[in-house]
Formats: sequence, structure tokens, C-alpha cells
Amino acid sequence: MKKVLLLLLLSILVISCKSDPKDENGGYTISGTAPGVVNGIRAYLKTVDSQQREIIQDSAIIVDEKFTIKGEIDSPQLWHLTINSVRGSLPMIIENKKYTISVDPEQLGNSTITGSESNNALSTYLRQIQELTMKRNGLLEENKAFVNSEDRSAMARMATQIKAINQQIADYPKKFINEHPDNYFSLMLLESLIAAPNTDLDFIEKKFNALPSDLKSSDYGKTIGSQLEGKKLEIAQFNALNIGKVAPDFSAPTPEGNLLALSDIRGKVTIIDFWASWCGPCRKENPNVVKVFQKYHDKGLEIINVSLDRPGHKDRWLKAIKDDNLTWHHVSNLNYFNDPIAKLYNIRSIPATYILDESGQIVAKNLRGKALDDKIGELLK
Repeated sequence: MKKVLLLLLLSILVISCKSDPKDENGGYTISGTAPGVVNGIRAYLKTVDSQQREIIQDSAIIVDEKFTIKGEIDSPQLWHLTINSVRGSLPMIIENKKYTISVDPEQLGNSTITGSESNNALSTYLRQIQELTMKRNGLLEENKAFVNSEDRSAMARMATQIKAINQQIADYPKKFINEHPDNYFSLMLLESLIAAPNTDLDFIEKKFNALPSDLKSSDYGKTIGSQLEGKKLEIAQFNALNIGKVAPDFSAPTPEGNLLALSDIRGKVTIIDFWASWCGPCRKENPNVVKVFQKYHDKGLEIINVSLDRPGHKDRWLKAIKDDNLTWHHVSNLNYFNDPIAKLYNIRSIPATYILDESGQIVAKNLRGKALDDKIGELLK
């Protein structure tokens, strides 16, 4: 859930709610009241970049417990308000509209915003997430009393309650979207779900297609549509690499500069081994792969190493091949994780291996040590 909230703080939102009051001057105006905050304290509007660094977008000095921030924005974005002497921050969707903020001097996140249906939705969402999180924290605190308990039934009951509240938190974005199908903030949540692990693409596609036409046709809606199509393609590509599928063919330069294709060297069993000279775990595993190759090559084993060495590091690649005595086939585009073969095989970390049978069908993945030897032996018996 922390990842979902972080994605919310990094997302960009395009909004045009006809019912929201627009600033006649064409920009945004935030009128705030800050009871108890002394003159001279500064209020800031900030964003967070991809490195989680705060960037100040606008600011104003508080005078007589009031402040006004005016500006103009090309497209609405999710920013957050901070005040130097007040704890916390207040997420808010900034549009070219008029806002009124009543600051809670004890906790800025509890402040109220009027002037935008999008912010109403955002506040509702964050408030419910906070309530669920507090409930879970309470259960976790209670659970500490059962750490050394012999009351197994009580422990099981507590574990069930914690599991249930965790599921509620995980399911809440979907619940919120179901309850607010025509709000731009729901479109924002759909974006966060596309990027989340274990993406439920069926749900996202169904809810996206059910959005009002003006939401889908907005610039932001088109962006989400493109992200959705990209995710569908990525998952289809990943599924094409499941055990039982035929491994995609590829070709790349050898150390001598000639193009070599997977289909050119396929044996009774073929190992595709993604590695690099800079990869410590890869180099550590190489002696075992050498033993497997020496043991089974005469029986029909072939290996093709795909190096993800960096551009300009051909000498390091060749030295590692020689030093580790890797006497099989090698190819590389010398383009790190941008290598087209790495992208084709969805390689996010190395070492990574695919084991193919004589027909090129994937029969195993990412085996090392004895497990690799046993599988090759099984296939070539």
C-alpha cells in the first residue's frame, strides 16, 4: 500500500470538472486560514520527483493567520502543501481553480479543502486508507501479546484478523473505483493499479472502458489507455516465456562480429544463459556451468551465453569468457539491460537461464548448481 500511495504522489492528473469553481483570472488561487500560525511562517506547494526529492513549486508567507498562493498550471497535478511550523503535509490536486483550505494546526493532513470534486475524492480515499491502517496497526500491537502464547486458537484468530485487514487495504483501490466510476481520481487509481505487482488487467480494462467518454478522451485518459495497452503487451510477452512455450528466436553479434542465431546452434538440449562480466553471481556460477557443459556436450548439450555487458566494454566481456573458460557460443549487443534479447526475454536481473528441449520448447528456467546438472542429465539420459 505504501507503493500505491507513493505512486499517487508521483502521478500527473488531467482534470476538467464542470461543477468546480474556476478562477476568472485563468490560474489557481489557494486561500488558506491557518489559526495559531504566526506571521512570517511560509507555506509551500511541493512535488516529489522520481528520486523522492521534494521540489518547491510555489509558496506564500502567512500574515494574520492567512495566506494566498496564486499561479497557473498547464495541466492539473498532484502536489502537497507544507507549512514550516505545522506537522505533516496535505496532498492536493492543483488545477486552475479557486480553493479554500482550513488548516489543522496540529496535523496538516487533517486540514479541509473545498473547491474541487477531485480533492474531495482524494481526501475520502486517504482518510479511509488511514483508518484501515490504524486498525491494522492496532491488531499488530495486540498480536505482540501472543508471541510467546500457548493459546493456539487465539493466535490463529488474531492471524485471521490481520490477514483480513491486509486484504481490505489491498482491495480498497478497487472498491473506491467501483464506488466512484466517473471521478478523475479513480482514473488516477487505475494508473497506480497498472503499475502495481500482480496487476488485475481484466478489472482495470473493464473499469477504464466504462469511464465516461470525456475522461477517456482527455490527455490523461489517453495516457492511461496507452499504459494499459503496454501492460497487456508486457504480460502477453511474459506469458510467452512460460514453461511449455517455444523460446523466441534471436540473433546477435559474436565476439568475432558475426551474427549468430539461437536457431543456428540449438542442440538436443540448449541453455540460454544471460550473464555479464560485471555480474558477481554469474561469475560464481560459471565453474558449475563449465562442468555441466563438459559432462553433457558430447550427448547433445549446447549453450549460448547472452552478455549484458555495457557499451564499450567488449574487452571485459572477452576477458571474462577466457578467464572463466567458457568454451561455448557467445553473443552480445553490449547494451546492458537495454539489449533487445534481454527485453525479448523480459530479463530484469542476472544470472537468468532458459533450458530448451530439442524442439526449442522451454522446459525449465533459472536452475543452478546441482539442480541444473540433474535437469540436463534427465533430459539427455
